[in-house]
Amino acid sequence: MTPISIVIITLNEEKRISRLLDDLSKQSHQQFEVIVVDSNSDDNTCEVARGFEQALPSLTVHKMDERGTSLGRNTGAQIAKHERLLFLDADARLSPTFLTNALYELDNRKLEVAGAYMAAKDLSIGYKLGYGLFNAGLFTTSFFFPTAVGACLFSTKRAHNEIDGFDQTIVLCEDCDYAKRAAKTWRYRMIPVSFWFDPRRLEQDGFVKMGLTYLKANVRRFFLGEMRNNEMEYQFDHYKDAR
Repeated sequence: MTPISIVIITLNEEKRISRLLDDLSKQSHQQFEVIVVDSNSDDNTCEVARGFEQALPSLTVHKMDERGTSLGRNTGAQIAKHERLLFLDADARLSPTFLTNALYELDNRKLEVAGAYMAAKDLSIGYKLGYGLFNAGLFTTSFFFPTAVGACLFSTKRAHNEIDGFDQTIVLCEDCDYAKRAAKTWRYRMIPVSFWFDPRRLEQDGFVKMGLTYLKANVRRFFLGEMRNNEMEYQFDHYKDAR
């Protein structure tokens, strides 16, 4: 099966990065490299990640001098040695068969760029219903105005380089812009695999508030274009550990 380069962006994730790296060490598909790109963390994120060098022999930890989500993803893609790419956030979690199932779907459907669904593992019924609506939106928009979740996004070096990677001037929804631009050349689709992540974002912002924020952002993008000048106020990197 296809080898893959996994790019994980981090910023002060010493309490979460080990969970994702442990998930990767248990994958049924093991033909991959892991590239941790750290945005100059103030904590021990890099040291914790390097502690997995034995469990993940093809692990690279790259610490940047600057901070930036798109910068980190582009840096990781530049370092990557395999054609197939997977971009992950540090708080993503994967089942043991995630890579096997995803790569089968990507190869079978001949997709260059694709998204994955969000799973509401161990969350309340309310959250599960909300996730269902969000996933339905991801599926529907994939046919005419792709919206993606950068926390788990598949691509290839060919597609990434063709569109010049993630636009580092965009302050919100840079992942959706990436999928939209890629879809102009390649067919973009959601594949039937799912990931889950630390619910700290939902617990602190509230699912309704967060959902409305992203709905408003994408409606604005559809009619007025990408946001490069803080057109919508949104605070990043303020999340604490989930209870």
